This record gives sequence, structure tokens and C-alpha cells, in this order.
Amino acid sequence: MDRPISPLLHDYKPSARKPEKSAKPLRWFCVGLGLPLIAVALVLTLGSASGDRPARTAQPAASAEMRPTEPVSNADLMRLTTDDHSSTETTHDFHAPLVLPPPEYDSIELTVKSGDTLDRLFRRHKLDLGHLAAIVNLPDAGRRLRMLRPGDHLEIKHDQGQLVSLYRKIDLTSALLVSRADSGFSAEVIERPIEIRARRAYGRIESSLFESAAAAGLPDKLIMNLAGIFAWDIDFVLDIRQNDDYFILYEEIYQDGLYVTDGEIIAAEFNNNGRTFQAIRFVDKDGRSDYFTPDGHSVRKAFLRAPVDFTRISSSFNPSRRHPVLNTIRAHRGVDYAAPKGTPIKAAGDGKVSFRGRKGGYGNAVILQHGGNITTLYAHLSSFARTAAVGSRVTQGQTIGFVGSTGLATAAHLHYEYRLNGVHRNPRTVKLPEAEPIKEEYRQEFLSTVDPILRELQRYKRTQIAALESA
Repeated sequence: MDRPISPLLHDYKPSARKPEKSAKPLRWFCVGLGLPLIAVALVLTLGSASGDRPARTAQPAASAEMRPTEPVSNADLMRLTTDDHSSTETTHDFHAPLVLPPPEYDSIELTVKSGDTLDRLFRRHKLDLGHLAAIVNLPDAGRRLRMLRPGDHLEIKHDQGQLVSLYRKIDLTSALLVSRADSGFSAEVIERPIEIRARRAYGRIESSLFESAAAAGLPDKLIMNLAGIFAWDIDFVLDIRQNDDYFILYEEIYQDGLYVTDGEIIAAEFNNNGRTFQAIRFVDKDGRSDYFTPDGHSVRKAFLRAPVDFTRISSSFNPSRRHPVLNTIRAHRGVDYAAPKGTPIKAAGDGKVSFRGRKGGYGNAVILQHGGNITTLYAHLSSFARTAAVGSRVTQGQTIGFVGSTGLATAAHLHYEYRLNGVHRNPRTVKLPEAEPIKEEYRQEFLSTVDPILRELQRYKRTQIAALESA
């Protein structure tokens, strides 16, 4: 009787006995042995599915039930188990994610020069102008790309002229990143984290403040800031003496582990001709910063001693001076600060412009009206600042004009007068009104920061003095 040969037994060598005599007992034997084993496997699989594993792990058992129920020997069962395991491993390897290397694009670093526009830069480097039109219309990108200044840097990646990304630094802590995706271009402002490190500096004056800074290896910016803090108390051209010294706690800013620039001065002490001045920085909740003495008084005064960066005083306050042009005894009721033509002239204090124009021998002049019935006059200007129109309000330090030699003047200089109740006073010696102290709402917070800062400053001061004495 012909029977179909089981595919599971096809690879095995047939028995020497006739199949008609042995097939039936063997078949029933295999069925008797195989079915219990399959049942056991199903029970274990279902039990596992209902236990720790999710329900979907029962799927392999369901697949096993779909197989033909021909007789299976012990050897066949072992072979199938091994084959299933191998198949699972092979399937796992087949579906493993492929890690592809990132595509490589051409990179360009551009430095904006005078007269450059984005259109010119894109044409010069054969970049897609259609992409330029797309990115300048993005809300976050347009206004940050249209205004380019000489010295600005752009980092561009492209694929044969097709823009991939554009990166531009906005300021110290942020940058603009434009990227291309399948859906088009997108723009975002990303952060550029910085690290602030505290630093200390010391200088002793032999001839000038700036020469002492150069000898100590200190940057010009730091010394300019120091001079600005104590400008109301010290004339850094005329008051400086040999062996004056200063101690500074300040910030250095790093980005990606590299030095970027100097930050703000945290605290400073300046010793000038037997006088000691100290200043500590405080930042209020609105981000406004100013410097105060340790007891909370502002180091600023309501007026600047010298409203211009000058090279020398060419003529001091002198009621009996002989006029250099008229050659007659004529009171000099102000101070003349010699400076190059075009040097900015600053408002000595907050006030209102009461006069601007030509004024006899003063030439081009500006008069400011301040509180407390104080007026200041600035003469011989070459030109006026556009923001200082008659009737406008100005703030201390705001540019109101530029040094010149108009009127009765022999060389470029600023003639500066200070009047109280209409009476001329010597701008270099008059007692200046104090600026407002720290606000009462911040006073306790400020005072709590003073002691640790001063202790650090004094510790540093002792180490520097000890080093000098042992040298």
C-alpha cells in the first residue's frame, strides 16, 4: 500500500526492513511520543505568556501548531529545536539596525568685509540663491541675517552649492542655526554655554596706570574698567603718584574650555597718595549693576570730574589768567582739557540740553541744566551729537559733542565750566553731589555679600605685599 513519505523523514536513511511491516508501529510510536512533547511545549509556552512575558511572546507556539502533525522522532525533535534557535538568531542579525556614517559636506567659514551682503557672499561662493531667499524669510533668521557688520563670521555647510546648514554667532551666549530637512529649512536660536572663573590681579604704579598694567600683564579692557569705577574720585592723569597700587577681583569668561574675554570686575581697591578707595559690584533683580562702597554708598558722583578722555590739562581754573589770544588779563572760569579733534565729549551728569549752537568766543557750545540749580558748559566743539538737541534729556556719560577748536581757541581742546547758582566753581576741586546709595530693598542682600568678598580681597593683598617684601 503506497503512502506519502513524510518530509520530516526524507533526509534519513530508510530502514533495511520493509516499510509495510515497520511503518505502522513506528508511526504510532512517534505520534504517541511526539504529541505529549508538543503538548508539554505548548503548556510551557502558554504559561510563560501569561506570566512574566507579554502576551505577544505566545506567537511562536501558535506558529508551531500550524506545522504538519506527521510523526516526529526524538532526533527530529532535537533537530527542529536547534533549527528554530538558529533561525531566531539569524532573524535577529538580519533586523539589526545599520549604523551609517554621517554624510560629508563641504564647509565654508566666511568673514564679512565692508560692503558685503548675503547675496554677494552666496554668489561669490556659488551657493543656491533660492535657498538664501528661503532662509531670510524664516522668522528667527531674517532679522539676524539681514544686518551684517564687517568682522562677522558665518559657518556654512553645503552639498555642491545646496545649503545644508548656516551658523552665526549672535552674542557671547547665543547663536543662530539654520538647518535643512526634508520638509524645508528651519531656524533656531541655540545657547552657547559659558564658564565664568574668578581671577585676581595686582599692579604697582611707577609712571602711569596703563604702564603698570602692561608690566603686570593685565589687559587694557580691565584697566579701563578699573579707571571707570574710580573716575569720580581719582584723576588718572593728574592724581596718580609713584607707588600707588591696586588690587582687583574680576571674572574671566571661557567657552568650550578656551579663554574668550574678561568679564566684570567683582571688587577693587585703589590706593592713591595715602587715600584708599574700595568698590564692590552689585546686580539687582532687574539685571542692573553698579559699584558701591562697603557701606552701600555709590562710588559714582552726580557729576564727572573730567567729561572727556584728555591728554593733559592745558589751562586750569584761574580768575587772573592772561588770555592766550586776546593777551589781556581775563578770568579763566573753567578747565581746558587738551584732546585730539573729534574726541567724544560726555555729559558730566544727568540733565537737559538748554543751549546748543554758536556762542561768541566759546565757538560751538552746549549748556546742560542739572538738578540742584547746577549748569555745565562745554565749548570749542567741532560738531554736536545728533541725540543732544535742545530740550532733550541726556544721561551721565552720554556723548553730546566732539572736541574742536572753534571760537577763540589756539588748538583742539574742551573748555568745561561748572556753575552753582550761577557762580563759577573749579570743576576739579568743587565738592560734587553724591549719587544715590543702594536701594533700601537691596541693602541687606548687598551687605551680606560684602564680608566674604572683602576677606578674599584682603587675603590676596597680604600675599602680594608679603611677596614684595621678600623679593
